[in-house]
Amino acid sequence: MNTYTIVRPEHLNHHGYLFGGAMLRWVDEYAWLVASRDFQGCTLVTVAMEDVQFRKRVVSGAILRFEILPDSLGKASVSYGVRVYADAPGAREEEEIFSTRVTFVGLDGEGRPLPLPRLEIFRSMQA
Repeated sequence: MNTYTIVRPEHLNHHGYLFGGAMLRWVDEYAWLVASRDFQGCTLVTVAMEDVQFRKRVVSGAILRFEILPDSLGKASVSYGVRVYADAPGAREEEEIFSTRVTFVGLDGEGRPLPLPRLEIFRSMQA
């Protein structure tokens, strides 16, 4: 799934570039939205972001594209690969600026891990 956002002045750090915390918030939120749509009716919480890499500075006005794809499915956990691309104001093409892998775990009403349903999108990846 792809989703988009625009970098505004309130997202910038004291150097005038995108604050990394804003990026991490968007990545977590957008990946959770994808996971929640894939695993409807399940309670999912973030347990990990792996190998977080900020590759380039991002200016105000840049349009960010978040590419979120299924990565792996465990018994009670699911992971998604996230790549973020920026299209700076006036640029003719976007470039990759960030990547990570986000893992969620399914929980029951008591906060214990709960097995997730086996989805076709993950079965076809493992074949």
